[in-house]
Amino acid sequence: MLALRKLGPAPGVALVDVDEPEIAGPDDVKIEVTAAGICGSDLHIDHWSPGYHHLGPSLPLTLGHEFVGRVVGRGSSGPGPAIGSRVTVVPATTCGRCAACAAADFDACRERRGIGVMRDGGFARHVVVPARNCIPIPDDLPDEVAALTEPVAIGVNAVITAALVSGEKVVVFGPGTIGQAIAVEARRAGAAVTVVGFRDASRFAVLRALGFADLIDLGDSTQASALSALSDSIDCVFEASGAASAFKAAPGLLRPKGRLVVVGIHSSTGEIDLVRLVRKRLQVLGSFSSPGAIWPDVVGRLAADPTTYAKFVTHRYSLENALAGFDVGHRREASKVIVRPA
Repeated sequence: MLALRKLGPAPGVALVDVDEPEIAGPDDVKIEVTAAGICGSDLHIDHWSPGYHHLGPSLPLTLGHEFVGRVVGRGSSGPGPAIGSRVTVVPATTCGRCAACAAADFDACRERRGIGVMRDGGFARHVVVPARNCIPIPDDLPDEVAALTEPVAIGVNAVITAALVSGEKVVVFGPGTIGQAIAVEARRAGAAVTVVGFRDASRFAVLRALGFADLIDLGDSTQASALSALSDSIDCVFEASGAASAFKAAPGLLRPKGRLVVVGIHSSTGEIDLVRLVRKRLQVLGSFSSPGAIWPDVVGRLAADPTTYAKFVTHRYSLENALAGFDVGHRREASKVIVRPA
């Protein structure tokens, strides 16, 4: 079968023929993938950015960690999704043996392995995953919206981490899919939202379609002063860009006792004004990935308002043309790109 793979620890990905995956254990299920999103992380893995070199020992592998599909096979053990059911997949496997797993605190498992980043993922017609990772989706939820569950869950988790209060003022650095999800969820929590990007015309177009008007493009010299006008007035900053400059700028925007929630993966060490952080009594919080426990709720949010989330998607490609999807992503011409393997 055709799969989009990272073959080795160097720039580039490739479409290659691989063997069909086999169900290896009684708790596995085989999924026919109907839609898979290209994430910013996939673009970094393609580029082989420094923050992703730890994946080297897992290569080669099939990429793709934002995906949805239909169950076409399953092992012999226990409960799990039925053949023919539609599911999305929490993209992290756990050992099932450690104290954290025994306590059902799966996010604390030290042996977590990312599907599509450390084991084969969804940029292929079929993928085998643990049944426990499968989250059922309604039959009437479109594939490409269901494929947004993972990035939207990251946004929901970031807003939960921030403990937003209605009426607060929020700045989101990074207008990509996760930043868009944070903006939507922060607005739902009652916050006033400003989104900041850098030469992100296609993503700002999505945000305008979502009803956001306070957008600052730092690539436009006429808008640069708009960010400084927010100094010392923001209750919470979400850093979802992975840009060190955004991390550095956040303390100057925050009011005393404000919160900085860091969501983006950075390829280098960031700088922050520690004196300002201490004197303003700022709180810095990390929000990584999303706990599987919130995924059913996130699916419910998507199902309740699919028209809103469908606006996140700007480009669609067959698996055979998936490299074109990576190209538009690298050129910053797309917001969310969906690949259709099946």
